[in-house]
Amino acid sequence: MQTRKTGSALAYNESPMKEDARDTAGVIAPPPLIYLPTLLVGLALHFAFPVSFLPGYWLQLAIGLPLIGASVIVAASALRTMRRAGTDVSVNKPTTAIVMQGPYQFSRNPIYLSLTLLYFGIAISLNALWVLVLVPIPFAIINLGVIKREERYLEQKFRQEYTSYKARVRRWL
Repeated sequence: MQTRKTGSALAYNESPMKEDARDTAGVIAPPPLIYLPTLLVGLALHFAFPVSFLPGYWLQLAIGLPLIGASVIVAASALRTMRRAGTDVSVNKPTTAIVMQGPYQFSRNPIYLSLTLLYFGIAISLNALWVLVLVPIPFAIINLGVIKREERYLEQKFRQEYTSYKARVRRWL
């Protein structure tokens, strides 16, 4: 196993596991497609049966818009860091490096964190309680159907390098 430095991203090169169609985590769906249906159902419920939870429009925007902005910043930083490390962001392609720089110093899943921030930001900006009530659904699916599978895959593929990283950096924050 070799350590390499690409750009500003420290990454461990992959183990000798063969890169082919089976060299993926086997997640149940791309993460944006896990959040989207629940968000749409929550928004449909909100517009059909509106239930507000914040007292003023200014408060919705004061909380929601910064969450959306943080989501964009975290996602952009994570994507840029992955590109610099030379690994693909797609869950359907082999992982070629463990990325440990940028937002990956603080979260093993900054892209999923950004999707969650976006979801909350939209819910709060629209004062849509239904969207918030439904958030456990995509959150559970992401944890069980994506993250747990990715962790098993990365432990098998990168062994000690990944388990060491996993011991140092939290799953979410």
